[in-house]
Amino acid sequence: MTSAVADQGDPLPLYHRVYLLLRQQIADGAWPPDVSMPGEHELAETHGVSRITVRRALQRLEQEGLVLRRRGAGTYARPPKPPKQRENLRGLLANLLTMGLRTKVALLSFDYVPASPEIAAALERPVGSVVQRSVRIRSVKGTPFSHLTAWVPQEVGHSFRAQDLASRPLLHLLEEAGANPVRAEQVISARLADATVAPLLRVEVGSALLWVRRQVRDASGRVIEVIEALYRPDMYEYQIAMVREDGVWDVQRESADAEAEPAV
Repeated sequence: MTSAVADQGDPLPLYHRVYLLLRQQIADGAWPPDVSMPGEHELAETHGVSRITVRRALQRLEQEGLVLRRRGAGTYARPPKPPKQRENLRGLLANLLTMGLRTKVALLSFDYVPASPEIAAALERPVGSVVQRSVRIRSVKGTPFSHLTAWVPQEVGHSFRAQDLASRPLLHLLEEAGANPVRAEQVISARLADATVAPLLRVEVGSALLWVRRQVRDASGRVIEVIEALYRPDMYEYQIAMVREDGVWDVQRESADAEAEPAV
C-alpha cells in the first residue's frame, strides 16, 4: 500500500514527515524488536519518497535510539519505554502547581504592555489595559518541554517581580497576591514551531507542538491570568478522566504532566 507524504504546501521537510510517521509506527509496535523493518527501498515506495529521504529519517530515528541498524542484517525497531506511572492528583490546578515545583524555569522576558484586542477579551478587560506579560521556558532534567506566555492584570502583577517569576510557580505568586486561583478554562489545539520557538524547545522549525490557552479565575469569577503554552508532545501529555451520569458525560479529573525524561 502506498502512502505518499509529499505535499508542496507542508512546511515540514519531507524526511521529517517520514520520520514522524515511522516514529509513530514504532511507538505503536508495528514492528516486533526481533523482526527487521522493511528496507529503505520498500519504505520509499510505501511513502512515495526517495531512498535518500528514507535514509535521513532512519538516521534521525537511530540518533534517538528508536531503531538499531545492523550492516547486512537490517533495521530493527526499538520502541520507547512506556511512561512512568503518574501521580493521581486532584484537579488540573494542583497538578500544574506540582509540575511547576519540580521543573526548572528560565524567564525570557518580563514587561508591562497594553492588552491587544485578543488578550483584552480573554482577560475580560478593555482593549489597551495595561497587563503584565512574561515569557518563560520550562525544562525537566535540562531538556526544555514548554514555552509559556502569560498575561496578568496590572494590579495583580505588581505584587511580584521578575526575580520571583524566575524562581517560583506563577500560581503560587497569584495566591500570595490575594488572587486565589480556583477555576481554569482551557482550549487545546496544535501549532507548528516557528523560527523563534523551535530553537528554544530544541525542535526543528515546523515541528508539531501541543498548544493550550488557559483562563484562570478566582473565587469571584475574575480572570486573573491568561496563558498560552506550547508543549513538546514527546515530553508532555494531558489526561482527562470522564464519568457518565444520567446519560451525560462529565469530566471527573483532569491532569497534565511532563515526562521525567524525554520520551524518545
